[in-house]
Amino acid sequence: MNFLDNPVLAKALPEAVLETLQMVGISGLVTVLIGLPLGVFLHVAAPGGLRPMPVAYRVLSDIVVNITRSIPFAILMVSLIPLARFLVGTSLGPIAASVSLSVGTIPFFARLVETALRDVHHGKVDAALVMGSTHMQVVRKVLLPESMPALAAATTTTVVTLVGYSAMAGLVGGGGLGKLAYNYGFQRFDTAVMLVVLVIIVILVQAIQLLGDWISRRLDHR
Repeated sequence: MNFLDNPVLAKALPEAVLETLQMVGISGLVTVLIGLPLGVFLHVAAPGGLRPMPVAYRVLSDIVVNITRSIPFAILMVSLIPLARFLVGTSLGPIAASVSLSVGTIPFFARLVETALRDVHHGKVDAALVMGSTHMQVVRKVLLPESMPALAAATTTTVVTLVGYSAMAGLVGGGGLGKLAYNYGFQRFDTAVMLVVLVIIVILVQAIQLLGDWISRRLDHR
């Protein structure tokens, strides 16, 4: 089987790869920008945290984060189509799909951030407080630096998850490799398209994982 002679692969594959990278890139950036401070707040506001806020913590943790994470992504993606249309003016394409991808992964990443910060040794936090550090200084100079390897691993896990989610987004007009595999590989029974898409997704996930593991090791100074 000569994959290069397949007209679908020759014409549509490069665009599908770029759309997938666009979806993962946009939603990954938004997820980190929103999920990181959300995770920090969850850790700080939790019972026994630097600044316990029981009501705010319960609202964000039990209602916002837990409920959003409990909704299957396929259902969440369809339900957020009106929001995507409102924010970007369309419900189709990789940019519109990035809205659902971001909303679906922000709570997931925030919980990973909270877990990473929780693993920082309490003695280092207590020492910073004894020396007169403010809560913000403890977060910036102790919690975040000490949890960098775990945060890098959390980011890697989230981006890998986004690759899988982006394939599902293709089924509802998001584009990318998922759309290519469904429209041509599944509906038209083109085995070559399906195999090539699967191989590219596997390679992409492996590359992200290897890069994330390398960054995590470089940040780990223990």
